[in-house]
Amino acid sequence: MDLSVFKLYLNFILSISLLFSSGVCGTKFKFVNKCEVTVWPGILANAGGPKLDSTGFQLSPGSSRTFISPAGWSGRFWGRTGCTFSDSGTGSCNTGDCGSGQPECHGSGAAPPVTLAEFTLGTGGLDFYDVSLVDGYNLPMIVEATGGSGMCASTGCITDLNRVCPSELRAGNGSACRSACDAFGSPKYCCSGSFNSPSECKPTFYSQLFKSACPKSYSYAYDDPTSTFTCSGADYTVTFCPSKSSQKSSKDPTPATSTTTPETENGDGSQPGSGNGSGISVTGMDPDSDPRSASESTPDEGSWLAGLAMGVSSGVHSPSTLHYGAIFSFFSLVSFFCL
Repeated sequence: MDLSVFKLYLNFILSISLLFSSGVCGTKFKFVNKCEVTVWPGILANAGGPKLDSTGFQLSPGSSRTFISPAGWSGRFWGRTGCTFSDSGTGSCNTGDCGSGQPECHGSGAAPPVTLAEFTLGTGGLDFYDVSLVDGYNLPMIVEATGGSGMCASTGCITDLNRVCPSELRAGNGSACRSACDAFGSPKYCCSGSFNSPSECKPTFYSQLFKSACPKSYSYAYDDPTSTFTCSGADYTVTFCPSKSSQKSSKDPTPATSTTTPETENGDGSQPGSGNGSGISVTGMDPDSDPRSASESTPDEGSWLAGLAMGVSSGVHSPSTLHYGAIFSFFSLVSFFCL
């Protein structure tokens, strides 16, 4: 093969690698329902930021659905239960209802009590995420990061808090557990008024009850040190009613990140922070590998690699043929890897 053609092949492959490592596909969010009942996930993007393709949908037992987020996305996810919608798509949910009267929430948040997963992507090269019980609890939930670098710990609440919920916090005939703030409205529990600072708002009996059951989740508004996690370049799986095999990872003691969490527009006072959104890591690709190693291949090896990527034979091609083949293959690879 002509050396100039080989160099074009090599540059093309390296360009594809760089594009994927820099986030051409965005961050993947996969929702999995391991509950015995249907869950209707709700999605709320923070005001002024990019949106996902849905704001709410139905997720049958055992099913999953994946979204690709735009760079810099921030917002929250939750599960709605006991939902009933007519053939015309109108109805409501017993827990986590967003008040839209439809499967889509259309920019409305969840009515407490509800378990929340909060994310901020694309700030300072890190993703910040947490699972919050500040607005109460309705479903077990776990968030797991894959393909990223950094802390990247799983977090969530596996314990069924509805079974141990104090009677004064019980809601929906036992289908949810209210926070003390929601139940009593006291500044001491809500971290409001004169209690609106970490030095003044301390853990209470109720927040400690939540923390004991779910040590990695936010139990009250200023529960940052043990509840906010960071990762870089990861994809995330949000699982409702995770299996027992996930319990160990969700409860393992993990050093809390000391990274300062940026302010958000969340109404519950929790601070999920900021994150990466720089893209996903292609399976099998080492993000720390030295790209110079590819240049050590012989022309024959490079020809085979390029031919495999572009679906062409190992024969010699003119630069013009390579150009059009590369354009077609680029969009084919993007479509394949981003699914």
